[in-house]
Amino acid sequence: MVKRLSQIEVAICVVLLAIITALVFVAAITRFFGYPLPWSVDLAQLLFIWTCFLGADKAMRDKTHLGMEIPIKYLPYKYRFAAEVFCTLIMLAFLAVMVVKGIDLTILNKERLFGDSNLSYAWVTAAVPVGSILLGLSLIYNMVDAWRRRAQGALVYNRTEADKDAVPPPLEL
Repeated sequence: MVKRLSQIEVAICVVLLAIITALVFVAAITRFFGYPLPWSVDLAQLLFIWTCFLGADKAMRDKTHLGMEIPIKYLPYKYRFAAEVFCTLIMLAFLAVMVVKGIDLTILNKERLFGDSNLSYAWVTAAVPVGSILLGLSLIYNMVDAWRRRAQGALVYNRTEADKDAVPPPLEL
């Protein structure tokens, strides 16, 4: 199921990125000929924020986020695992705040129009709570998976030899 979700996220990100590229290209061409499409940039920005959150979730689940592992890289596995669990708990607390404040922000921006379009700005701000929920679920999944496979040396954020076959390669469709 997680692999299927990952594949769906990649497909959505690819489609959104293609739409963003097409929108920006068409906007540039029409502006060149004197017929600008003011709503195209707004829509591209809207799609971009959703692409960022979906891509961040995929990267988190696949343990491909950039990280600062140097400080704990040389610690024994037991302490590395404890540090990653501790960091995960802090991140989950932060993401919970992001969900609550993101929902508040979305409700607050329900009536506000997004740029020159007739879209509600809530569609933009809704990416924050939705993306935070997805990131939180991915963190919980990684933490539970690392806990179950700790005998093999699995970690929450960093790939190890135990993850070689457990995590699908990036951008696998």
